[in-house]
Amino acid sequence: MTNDMTGDAVDNEADSRADIAVGDGFGMPAYDADRVARRDDAVRAAVEQGLLGPGSPIVGLLDVTGIRESAAALRAAFDAVVAPGTPVLHAFAVKATPLVPVLRLLREEGIGAEVASPGELALARAAGLHPEMTVLDSPAKTPAELREALALDIAVNADNPQELDRIDGLMKSAASRSPLGIRVNPQVGGGSIEATSTATATSKFGVALRDEGAREWVVRAYQDRPWLTRLHAHTGSQGIPLSLMAQGVAEAYALAEEINRRIGRRQITTLDIGGGLPVNFASDATTPTYAQYARLLSEAVPGLFDGRYGLVTEFGRSLLAKHGTVVARVEYAKSAGGRPVAVTHAGVQVATRTVYAPGSWPLRIAAYDGKARPKEGPAVVQDVAGPACFSGDLLAEGAALPLLEQGDYAAALDTGAYYFAHHYAYNSLARPGIHGFAPDGAGGIAFATVREAQSLDEIVAESGGAHTASLTTLSAPKRR
Repeated sequence: MTNDMTGDAVDNEADSRADIAVGDGFGMPAYDADRVARRDDAVRAAVEQGLLGPGSPIVGLLDVTGIRESAAALRAAFDAVVAPGTPVLHAFAVKATPLVPVLRLLREEGIGAEVASPGELALARAAGLHPEMTVLDSPAKTPAELREALALDIAVNADNPQELDRIDGLMKSAASRSPLGIRVNPQVGGGSIEATSTATATSKFGVALRDEGAREWVVRAYQDRPWLTRLHAHTGSQGIPLSLMAQGVAEAYALAEEINRRIGRRQITTLDIGGGLPVNFASDATTPTYAQYARLLSEAVPGLFDGRYGLVTEFGRSLLAKHGTVVARVEYAKSAGGRPVAVTHAGVQVATRTVYAPGSWPLRIAAYDGKARPKEGPAVVQDVAGPACFSGDLLAEGAALPLLEQGDYAAALDTGAYYFAHHYAYNSLARPGIHGFAPDGAGGIAFATVREAQSLDEIVAESGGAHTASLTTLSAPKRR
């Protein structure tokens, strides 16, 4: 049982995906009901197999079956609307879940990688992503990063005129087959979360199209550079309604049409429409869906899918969020001011956004008993707290769910993206281990290690343990 909560603003359209049309009898589509059942089985198996317990009180779990299903749904949604033979690359936004085994799994499912740093590029390469499946986006690419990307023939979207000048110089000094484009900001507005709205009037990303002279500069940039063949735009992610996302794509499409018309040839051949499909954090239902978004785009921007343009997408959160769960043991159950408080091992170190901005990033909590079975009982208003030493370290405040007791387990749901892969080292709390799971074919659950739990020695090493005496060896300046 989970607590009731309000999620971020998303379009409340009916979920009409054909493969989940049959429900569980209680209004939940079969696709989602199966995922919930797998999650419950995995939590119980994690305790039974010793991955979770008194000695290992927090773990991250990834539903491999669910990830595969999300990738298939994404591919199918766009295959249903694009003209036959249209080249389409779905590039996973690595920042959402920067884990090499996840990138490798997605590669097997035909999903590439959108990277925004040298570290993310290194992860993609370690996962075996080929250059043609990789796209580099970042607002602060260094000359070295650009040089490496061009040498590897990786697609690059230039963020601004100064970066394009750098690419000019690199293209003159060494030939590259990298598909190159410019990122533009269509300035169509923001959603309910400012931090994830990237098409506002003052967004730091891309060339702001409505600023004076900007649109004309973009057109000239393409006229002067025949090797610029792509155009990129991204409106935002969580909190962005589908209608606004479609408006941003429509603006980019109109610009591509204008550029090609003014140049007199089809120079722009590919449109990178970003990602950003919001996730429903309010329930287990998957909504909105890729199918809904693809259909909306086909109605709002029909020319996008007529085969004249290749497509790149950059979805992240929507591919992984529903398929991850952070589970933590309740170390103590207490009361303060008459309100029960469950003190767990999951807090700000794994749910930084939720702890510091709970209004924008609330989480549902599922209660499990000491044997990791879904806990029954009347809903009790309670706080679910983390282990960090500050009062705001709360996974959920005033959550209504069965009373959590010492030795129970609290599961933070929908945490497959931007949670257990983005550790915040408050109090030097260790990064939890992460394990993928899938049915073993014999009625049980099989686990595979995605990332080992961080050791105390690793914490010390990251904190300068190899340089213990370095500061004491510096001599104080002599007074004159």
